[in-house]
Amino acid sequence: MTGGSTMAQTCAGGPARPGGPGGQVPAAWLAVLAGPLSFGIAGPTLVLPDAARDLGLTTAAVTWIVTAFGWAIAVGTPLMAGLQSRRGARTALVTGAALALLGALLALAAPALPGLVAASALQGLGTAGLTTTAMSLTGSARAMGLVTASLATVGSVSPLVGDVVAGLLGWRAALALPVLSVLAVPATLRRRPVTPLSAARFDLPGAVLLTALVTALVFVPHAWQAAGAVAVAVGIVFALWLRSKPDGIVPAAVVRAPVFLVSAGTAFALAVLNFGMLYALPPLLAERTGWTGGQVGVAITWPLLFGGLSSYLVIAVTARTPFRVLAGLFPVLAGAGVVLASLGQAAATLLVAQALTSIAAASGQGALATRAAAAVPDGQRPAAMGLFNLAYLLGAAFGPAIATMVVG
Repeated sequence: MTGGSTMAQTCAGGPARPGGPGGQVPAAWLAVLAGPLSFGIAGPTLVLPDAARDLGLTTAAVTWIVTAFGWAIAVGTPLMAGLQSRRGARTALVTGAALALLGALLALAAPALPGLVAASALQGLGTAGLTTTAMSLTGSARAMGLVTASLATVGSVSPLVGDVVAGLLGWRAALALPVLSVLAVPATLRRRPVTPLSAARFDLPGAVLLTALVTALVFVPHAWQAAGAVAVAVGIVFALWLRSKPDGIVPAAVVRAPVFLVSAGTAFALAVLNFGMLYALPPLLAERTGWTGGQVGVAITWPLLFGGLSSYLVIAVTARTPFRVLAGLFPVLAGAGVVLASLGQAAATLLVAQALTSIAAASGQGALATRAAAAVPDGQRPAAMGLFNLAYLLGAAFGPAIATMVVG
């Protein structure tokens, strides 16, 4: 994540050749490596009430399971990218797989909420590493498109799949679904993937401060006064550190680019609204229609799929749209979805509202990421993308926590 660092060496493994050691990993395996991360964000949507009932807790309390996953992928994305840049793709793959497996086992065995929260965090860290590595190993735009499509598609069907798995194997199994990423690790390792290594020293103090800041921010929806004060304090220290370390984990060239800052901030807001709606909508639908959890899962799958699939067309159509228009268009679209959900009573109205926020988030993430990357020097683009994704994923941690507080 040092962007402009020199690339002094490469991973061992010999020349890249199709089908042999050091060869390109098939895009289908990379999609399997990345896609299951979405199970951790959206998969628990319909099973949290079951978990709350069995644990004797409120639904708001067990939402910490999802919040921990969102925190872990937000923190893990830049940190695991740093591990890959210094130790190589194979080390990142093995580390990510080990964390995901450990988290899944803990999710199946933990008797109480703290263990489940830890399990979710471990799976989040692991799948963040696997997804980051998958994206770095794509060798073409088509392969990258398949990887990002897998994230959107899995996210669309996650609530329904989680509900089905919970019905067959129990809600603990639904919480362990992100571990499916590990299925692609052996096939990926057999290709001996080669990635460049950075000779720059890892910015450990910056990484610690970044982790502390993200952690404080994740706590804001739950204890805004204390967490907000800590976030401000850590943010000031972090800003001072960035001034003294302009080429550290957060390069100065990135945070000084207004287009990047606006893009990342807008992506964060879109993620909050989208994932908040994803968790607020099911109880509203159940209350107003009397549908079962399975019926709700089937119903919300369609607007999510529509939003994900429509995003490809929206991104293409807005490729030449002025940045100021994009920065206003997607928040207005998401805001319209929230207003529609708050005022509407019919099930169809609520599903249209979900479709609007889904289109805004999926399209905004792709379109704004492109503008954010173009706003920084070429050598800083990897760092910019890591930080942009951190902002979006932090929104995924905020959204469910805020939704459960609002809906109850």
